[in-house]
Amino acid sequence: MKKKNINSGVHPPAQKPPVRTGLVFFPAFDWAISPTHPEREERLLYTRDQLFEEGIMDLPQIRQYQPRLAASKDIARVHFCVPTVGTQATEAHLIAAGGALVIADALMKREIKNGFALIRPPGHHALRVVHGNRGFCNINNEPVMVEYLRQKYGLRRVAVIDTDVHHGDGTQDIYWHDPDTLFISFHQDGRTLYPGSGFTGEIGGPLAAGTTLNIPLPPGTTDEGILFVLDNLVLPVLDEFQPELIVNSAGQDNHYSDPLANMSFSARGYALLNEKLAPDIAVLEGGYSIETALPYVNMGIIMAMAGIDYSHLYEPDYREQYLQEEQERLNILKKTVHELHGIFQQRHSLAAAARQKAGARVQRKRQIYYDTDQIRETQLETLKVCGDCPGYLLIDSEASGRKVSSRVCCINIPIQGCSNCQAEARAYYEKMRKDSRGHFDHLYLQDRTADVYRQYNYQTKEEATIE
Repeated sequence: MKKKNINSGVHPPAQKPPVRTGLVFFPAFDWAISPTHPEREERLLYTRDQLFEEGIMDLPQIRQYQPRLAASKDIARVHFCVPTVGTQATEAHLIAAGGALVIADALMKREIKNGFALIRPPGHHALRVVHGNRGFCNINNEPVMVEYLRQKYGLRRVAVIDTDVHHGDGTQDIYWHDPDTLFISFHQDGRTLYPGSGFTGEIGGPLAAGTTLNIPLPPGTTDEGILFVLDNLVLPVLDEFQPELIVNSAGQDNHYSDPLANMSFSARGYALLNEKLAPDIAVLEGGYSIETALPYVNMGIIMAMAGIDYSHLYEPDYREQYLQEEQERLNILKKTVHELHGIFQQRHSLAAAARQKAGARVQRKRQIYYDTDQIRETQLETLKVCGDCPGYLLIDSEASGRKVSSRVCCINIPIQGCSNCQAEARAYYEKMRKDSRGHFDHLYLQDRTADVYRQYNYQTKEEATIE
């Protein structure tokens, strides 16, 4: 599989990067939903102990980095945090996102050939608008990293491959209208697992149709089935899309021992997946078999990324004879692969047809539930269709819950936004800022073309620029 030069158009040619894999560990000792919640610090502590016991960290192929704090601006590039970034992103969230940024910088400086951010809290269920925690997620680490890379280094075409057992609905939402981001998620069928989405008909917005591909896997799918999808859909699509950067949203709860799902993937399966996928950066997402799976899966991913032999990597309770793929599941996967191939091949014609309606406004209304914080959100998203760029977004979002009651207006200008869309969206922000009818509590402008992020409080009449 070919990828575009990761530094093309950004820096002059550099020396060949060292054959090293960068690692960041951040267990987030001071962040937990509850002391006994599956998403807790032990998820990484057992992995850290295993890696040190096996001597992996002492190998010359490995380089360890320390995380840093992401800035509020890094978060605001991606999320409309209600009411502010500070209320949704704790220090732990900022360090987790910052750990991914550290790996991104090391990659772009050619200090490493690839990197793995072993961080928590996870993020791939965090949507564009954030009123609280859903699916254990407040801040979506991978898009924060991707948009940072776009602003700082000029990258454009990016692929995010989500291997978590749960559909990456947050990442999908953030890139729903972005034709330069290929988002592929394979996950346990949403009819059987949270968040109940991720079906093949979810293909992206009108100007980005076909760049979102969802692969619902039947419960019980094994290494053979998942690797079949990788070989026959994911890798060929990546080869055609030609991304400058491949990100693995590396959830590990497809493992056969995970308590929150019903799949049958193994540690060696994860290692082989990452060897074939060859991501530039992997970022940890879910995975809740804390003692019996995560240390081995994380070890397998690191070994595969670093080019270390993993042929003898096995979980203590691994029994190959119990993890054989059924023909019925393979038949389902073959049909899914065929269907999604067809959708991807139609992406240019679908976008061209949508551009014929330039000037139109396309709306999407959704009901969103925050399972962790028990918040209900009603959201109306309006896309201004443009013939020259992906168009700008207007979002009317109203949320209510035990401690939440707010209505906000959000305006997004994509990084590819044309001059007309930029002018229209900025004018709309100024118009809404002067609106005194009391419809909204807060107003937000996410201007990625200028890398400027503003918020206005209707009650205090105060405006702030997020730095």
